[in-house]
Amino acid sequence: MEDAGCPTTTLYPLHRTKILHLVRHAQGIHNVEGEKDPSAYFSPDLSDAHLTQLGWRQVAHLRTHIRQSGLHSRIQLVVTSSLLRAMQTAVGVFGGEEYVDGVEKGCYLHIPLMVANAGNSASPAISSFDSPPFLATELCREHLSLHPCDWRRSITESRPLFPADDFSLIESDEDILPKPGQRETFEEVAARAIQFLNWIWTRKEKEIAVVSHGGFLQDMLSLFGNDCHPNMKSEIGIRFANCQLHSIVLVDKGTIGSDPVKFPDRDSSNAKKEEQHH
Repeated sequence: MEDAGCPTTTLYPLHRTKILHLVRHAQGIHNVEGEKDPSAYFSPDLSDAHLTQLGWRQVAHLRTHIRQSGLHSRIQLVVTSSLLRAMQTAVGVFGGEEYVDGVEKGCYLHIPLMVANAGNSASPAISSFDSPPFLATELCREHLSLHPCDWRRSITESRPLFPADDFSLIESDEDILPKPGQRETFEEVAARAIQFLNWIWTRKEKEIAVVSHGGFLQDMLSLFGNDCHPNMKSEIGIRFANCQLHSIVLVDKGTIGSDPVKFPDRDSSNAKKEEQHH
């Protein structure tokens, strides 16, 4: 119950905020097979699962939305999970147009964000022209589990598929994070989520797209909103459908963000005149 004497709005300095556009990957082959038979999640055939053809149609639909809405022009960075289905979704939604080999755009010869048929996609190559930078990280990947669909391929294999993506934050070529017989606990995922958000604050970009996974995003968002009305708490902690976009404002209540904005001093003589006039 809200206290009638307390304001329900709050204020924060703009430079202490960032806008995050959170996206769950589009439908993957593991989503289809797992829905038919949950034991399929343990199949090695689904290792680092790729998108289905329905998943690519979902990507095209969201891509149209973010371009028609003007969102595409505002995004300064795309951060993606290191798993194939997330990278396919990221470049499909936020990347450039279809790539044509050897065609110059502007004053440089651009390279593709994704090569043709990357990861059995049956998709044409996607250009890096007129798109924000793309950065892959382990911090926002899905729960580390016993499911091969959540194990990534080596960076040596991924880099040729996504030539313009930045993999520099990933320390190990092979996927060494999943532990045999172990599943990441909620507490471990929560700690990784906080580490991820703290890392976001080290970035200079103010409006960032994050392409991740349903389980990770839901667990991350569940950590917030406890000081809000229950309706807002439920809005924050939604359960993502495939290729769903959910935009939030990230607020730095401490001092991990940027330095305070410094406004130029007024000319002292003009200031005195204004004081006399008023």
